[in-house]
Amino acid sequence: MLERIRLLFAEAVDLKMETLANSEMTIEIAYIAPLCEEKKVNDFIIVPFTKEEYSFRKQLGINPDYRLVEDPAYWQELLLRGHILIKAADHIYSFDAARVISVENPQTQVESAIQGPQLALSEDIRISLNLVRSMYPSPDLSVEEHTIGSLSKTPIMTVYDQRRVDPTVLDNVRKKLTTINVEMVHAAGELEKLLVGKRKHLFPTALITERPDRITRAIARGKIIVLIKGNMFAIILPATFFDFMQAVEDSYDSYWMTRFLVFLRYASILLTITLPAFYISVVSYNPELFRVQLAFSIAGSRSAVPYPSFVEVFIMLFMIETLVEASIRLPRYIGSTATTVGGLILGQAAQQAGLVSSIMIIVTSVVAISNFVIPVNSLSFAVRFLKYPLILISIFFGISGVAIGMFIYITYLCNLRSFGKPYFRFFGKLRHLEGDVGQVKLK
Repeated sequence: MLERIRLLFAEAVDLKMETLANSEMTIEIAYIAPLCEEKKVNDFIIVPFTKEEYSFRKQLGINPDYRLVEDPAYWQELLLRGHILIKAADHIYSFDAARVISVENPQTQVESAIQGPQLALSEDIRISLNLVRSMYPSPDLSVEEHTIGSLSKTPIMTVYDQRRVDPTVLDNVRKKLTTINVEMVHAAGELEKLLVGKRKHLFPTALITERPDRITRAIARGKIIVLIKGNMFAIILPATFFDFMQAVEDSYDSYWMTRFLVFLRYASILLTITLPAFYISVVSYNPELFRVQLAFSIAGSRSAVPYPSFVEVFIMLFMIETLVEASIRLPRYIGSTATTVGGLILGQAAQQAGLVSSIMIIVTSVVAISNFVIPVNSLSFAVRFLKYPLILISIFFGISGVAIGMFIYITYLCNLRSFGKPYFRFFGKLRHLEGDVGQVKLK
């Protein structure tokens, strides 16, 4: 039995197989550790078998919890549902020792969703594996174990579907995990930097998530998941730009509502990057682009401002950036209140003192709100930086400079790679053929 199960789960390091013997008989047991309660394994199998107070052979015959399995085709399904397979006297029995994760797991904190699963990954890597295997009960799911850090000895698990994964990406990830030479690794972001290398990317090329449903959907698309002990975030490799713009609820909402929200996200990311630069360009160089009434309104609101438009842009953006950082660093219970009150007071006081115009406060508010629409925080943090080079270009070259800057950004995105895969792939999705590992076709 053990040899046959070993062939069914060739790459699974979390598969436990043991051979036990006492004076009465010899048995073989097999189970997937993250899916089973270790206490049940000990209390109902190992301890009764080794103590020999009662005949274990007799217990197999009279206890209804031990169910006879006659068809080997059910072995995979039983193991993936948290059952233990027991071979005794040429018969195969199953025992339900499934570990149910509910209250003990934390709920999502970063990627919240109204619909869908509310449980997040755990800092216990076994519980995280339990959630992933429970939501992706496939025998093709492979788990590999690595250790990183000469001092921390942090256990790392790579999880992937061996039939859907791209072998070149898998070899690339394995090579990078084995060549990492650091003393300590404790966080997913820290490991992401080590995997990406010393390249200073403007955009994140690995997706960090806490949601098991996002992880299982990524595995089904042939991606590789890296789990870290002591950290409730996982890394999805490789990642594209459009993975960061996809929210978990896009799979749950209606078609047209989802398309509207996707359009809203892309419009928001365009606004948050370009709006301050466009404001400087139009006010300083091309006010004729506005209607006469709007141009007079903007000029009237700036009549009390004693310096050029780019100075007030930098003042307001500096205030917004400090408020965002304060909301992150402050304790949860006072963070939202302090930043809301601070933003209202500072904005109103700056406008009344003539430091900024009322139009600039509207522009800054739109930029801040648009940045918060991005679903994944790592891309949201990156986009916060992208508007500043465009502002510098717009100071000297106006709208033409903003257009050139956006062209440079798009060119950079098209040239970027995530573990060998195009980062800005737009016109199709790469899907692996069902029967041949490593072959892909363009849909």
